Amino acid sequence: MLRDKLKDELSQKFSELLANSPAKDLEKNVKAMLGSAFGKLDLVTREEFDVQTQVLARTREQLAALEARLQALETPPQPHEADEA
Repeated sequence: MLRDKLKDELSQKFSELLANSPAKDLEKNVKAMLGSAFGKLDLVTREEFDVQTQVLARTREQLAALEARLQALETPPQPHEADEA
């Protein structure tokens, strides 16, 4: 029991020491710098990327269907053999 208490106290003191050390300030500064750099980049989340990928796939399908319809409308009808006789 005394051992656990000593362990907890040492852990707490070490955490306090680390929180007040220059290493903690350095960690905060690096995180802020990285956050700022990532904020300037035009990044999207994976979820947004997946949604846009699905939208693009549907758009391509619709475009292919419209191109096929347009081709069918632009192609003149072929005379049937029965019409010629």
